[in-house]
Amino acid sequence: MKRFWVYINLITSAWGISHHNVSNHTFPTDFMIGIATSAYQTEGGWNESGKGVNIWDTFSHESPWIVDRSTGDIAADSYHLYRQDVEALVQLGVDFYQFSISWSRILPTGFVNEVNQAGVDYYNNLINELLKNHIEPMVVMYHWDLPQQLQDLGGWANPVMADYFQDYARVLFSMFGDRVKWWITISDPHSISYGYSEPQSYAPGVNASGVGYYLAAYTLITSHANVYRLYEQEFRSKQRGKVGITLNGEWYEPKTDSQEDKQATEMAMQFVLGLFANPIYGLKGDYPDVVKNQVNRISAAEGYHRSRLRKFSPDEIATVKGAYDFFGLNYYTSRTTRAPKPTTDVKNNPDINVIFGDFSNATKSAVPYYEVVPWGLRKILNWIKKEYKNVPVVITENGFSDDGKVNDTERTKYLVSHMSEMLKAVHEDGCNVIAYTYWSLLDSFEWNLGYTVTFGMYQVNYSNPNITRIPKSSAYVFSEITRNRNLPLDYLKITGEISEDVTDIYSLQHRNSTPHHSAASCKGIFFNYSGFYFYVWLATVTYGGYIFIS
Repeated sequence: MKRFWVYINLITSAWGISHHNVSNHTFPTDFMIGIATSAYQTEGGWNESGKGVNIWDTFSHESPWIVDRSTGDIAADSYHLYRQDVEALVQLGVDFYQFSISWSRILPTGFVNEVNQAGVDYYNNLINELLKNHIEPMVVMYHWDLPQQLQDLGGWANPVMADYFQDYARVLFSMFGDRVKWWITISDPHSISYGYSEPQSYAPGVNASGVGYYLAAYTLITSHANVYRLYEQEFRSKQRGKVGITLNGEWYEPKTDSQEDKQATEMAMQFVLGLFANPIYGLKGDYPDVVKNQVNRISAAEGYHRSRLRKFSPDEIATVKGAYDFFGLNYYTSRTTRAPKPTTDVKNNPDINVIFGDFSNATKSAVPYYEVVPWGLRKILNWIKKEYKNVPVVITENGFSDDGKVNDTERTKYLVSHMSEMLKAVHEDGCNVIAYTYWSLLDSFEWNLGYTVTFGMYQVNYSNPNITRIPKSSAYVFSEITRNRNLPLDYLKITGEISEDVTDIYSLQHRNSTPHHSAASCKGIFFNYSGFYFYVWLATVTYGGYIFIS
């Protein structure tokens, strides 16, 4: 009898695999799939156990720019509920969990002379819990939450911050590097730099338009490189990990086929992505020529004696160039670009002299400027491949925002369509993508948007004293993808779109089941096939375990 059930298991499993193993929708053998959060957005415990104040504590408490006037003081309370988070990760079947460390929880003042042991213990407990459940930690050193005392010295606009960041990194490598093998130094320096350009959207909200952005960008780039070289010189031989940086990317599509619009598109790509990527990943290092020339020209017209774009020294160019093991890419959306009308008024031109637009047929999300443009992911991956010699890419964030509903069909569509375009880039275009990360595990504090929009695969019930996590429909689909290592054909039409019938079935059938282990979720995979095969498979799952044990 045992042999019979083993036989049935093998036959039905092989049947399912053979019907879904379409090359363009199958993940490469060593490909990693994970999910992400960040410290300020989820941890809470903002002033507990010796943690110091950071710039988002200050910004959310004092700024009028958070749309619902909320804070991350409690958030999803992952500081106390991290075991629940790990349980959710196990249900999802992920290979890795990308989370950030709060600088001020480890070093309350930002300086290395005072280490908070309670903070070290918290992250040790989280890392150990992940590894116990066979989940790889992927640690972000900095995700926007600079200790306030360092901001009081000028923050990232002050080049000395690179020294303090290196001190902080040495603590992290020393404390956690024996178990953490994937490090991201800085998440999205483009958005961080905006915190030194205008006061409304990003902490610390410094109003230094035209100057602060470039000062911060320079410090962030050199900070990353110094930490990479530190790891290379002092830790790599023993710890054998990988270090990279995460950059925010959008694809920009020319509005027309005109040469002017194509040039505008290239300018946009180089200012938003190339400004940070080229010094690290470019063949010659340094900022892109179009960026240097444009800012130099406009700075001179404005009456500055030197460019607002702080220059790298020859030694800095050499240190920064090649300071990577992988390219971290955040991708959410794409936009159209067109050239403005020609003008001789250089002084009043913006540095990025481009007119951005929307796609008229794109699906909208709860964040208006995050339109759903899956094919843009494939295009930007190809741009990176061409521009930076096919560097290994980790997609470090990719996610959809809505109003928090549990039946999140649009999130499922977003997930599968973007994964599909990514796999086309891998299989058809030869792009060297090695990992995919969905943003995010939990509904959380979304910066200046507060709690008015959500990205999570798990709904967080903030009204419940236990702040419970509730899996959404997308969590079940995600768990099937991580388990089968492919995109089920049920979710894809020939054009690459998703079958709404199937996602609706997921919304109805999986409400009370556990994502990674539910028989109902497995039925979704076989939904369009013979009922006989499904019921044979169901019988196998139901009785096979009992017979094996007996």
